[in-house]
Amino acid sequence: MAPGRLLTTPAASAAAAVKHSLTKTSSAYRTFATATAATATQSPVNPARNHKVVVVGGGSAGLTISHQLLRSGQFAPEDIAIVDPAEWHHYQPGWTLVGGGLKDKESLRRPLASLVDPKLKLYNTSLSTFSPDDNTVTLGTGDRLTYDQLVVAPGIKVDLASIKGLPEAAANPDSNVSCIYTYDTCAKTFPTIQRLSGGQAIFTQPAGVVKCAGAPQKIMWLALDHWKKAGLYQPGSPDSSPIKIAFATALPGMFGVPKYSTALEKLRQERGVEGLFQHDLVEVDGNNAVFVKADGEKVTRRFDLMHVVPKMGAHAFVKNSPLANEAGFVDVDDATLRHKKYANVWSAGDASSLPTSKTAAAITAQAPVLTHNLLASLKGGESKPAYDGYTSCPLLTEYGKVMLAEFKYGGVPQETFAKLGLDQATPRRAFYHLKKDFFPWVYYKSMVKGTWGGPKGWINN
Repeated sequence: MAPGRLLTTPAASAAAAVKHSLTKTSSAYRTFATATAATATQSPVNPARNHKVVVVGGGSAGLTISHQLLRSGQFAPEDIAIVDPAEWHHYQPGWTLVGGGLKDKESLRRPLASLVDPKLKLYNTSLSTFSPDDNTVTLGTGDRLTYDQLVVAPGIKVDLASIKGLPEAAANPDSNVSCIYTYDTCAKTFPTIQRLSGGQAIFTQPAGVVKCAGAPQKIMWLALDHWKKAGLYQPGSPDSSPIKIAFATALPGMFGVPKYSTALEKLRQERGVEGLFQHDLVEVDGNNAVFVKADGEKVTRRFDLMHVVPKMGAHAFVKNSPLANEAGFVDVDDATLRHKKYANVWSAGDASSLPTSKTAAAITAQAPVLTHNLLASLKGGESKPAYDGYTSCPLLTEYGKVMLAEFKYGGVPQETFAKLGLDQATPRRAFYHLKKDFFPWVYYKSMVKGTWGGPKGWINN
């Protein structure tokens, strides 16, 4: 086995990291799901066991990359290992649909082991530490694995406790506080929407990194549409409506990409939604929400219903490792997905430092680049700087319509259907069926098997 290789030139690499659960429970935070018919063997950990590739994380990125590597035909059985403690793998983008009453959460999960090809080795346990100078990782059991190449894709942590009072409020079945960002809490959202007949509804978005930055307002638009159809909200005369709606976001605008932010701001104004910009929720106190504004001022707003998006960040075992940058994410090159210091370390998905929106769609573009460059590295080749930051956010704007935001680094739109003359900032029914029906299907049918390339279609090799 080659010793840990350090990059000595600035023309290094890049990576990204995907969702990974830290607890082996049904509520483990898992990005999306996986799909293969065969079941992986879950054998005991072998101390100091060597693998050509160790993949940390069995979420969307970890599974997609593992299977794309396997499909290259260059690895023997158990050359590639996956480390993940989760029992279940969740298609997390579907939790917005659960919150809107369109899906049930159980239909969006699969046993993790059932999604792993039997030629891959699954260590169904947690990871403790990285030792990249020794090409070694230490598992939660204390056992060690050595590797030739390491892919770090454990996702990020959704931290309910980051907002004072939120864990208790979200767990209380009698409160009208909910959150679509965890398996345990997402199913509470729609019943709270259904039972509200009047009063103030607040939907929040926190400061910092958020998985799928459009989701905090997707659930708001669905709730607004539900109340409109129930006669409880009139977009043209919100002041006379039984229900009042406010969007409280730590951002200065509706969305991080100017084109779509402009379109969403127009929707907000047309539909009479109050905009509480640069309001970061820090506490839930009964029916009072406490926000901190950009200037440090604290503001308290009473609510009758509140959907809360908690703060998120890197897992401690990544943040405290030699692989992390100052923000705690795996420090990779923006275009190659290769680590900036360790040449045999890669990352994709949410745990990576890639400066793009953290979505499943981003992984469809990141995984082929990482796979190609890792395989080239095994043969002594150079990394190709092929990732341009592509990501996508299908923004539900009502039941039956979606604004399909697609963009790359710098917030530059990169729209798949522009060649057909369609402006994707205009909500359309066809995009709604992509979000509701096609994406969940193709995720389990192809993506986690390594055969879906997003806008580029199916991967045949």
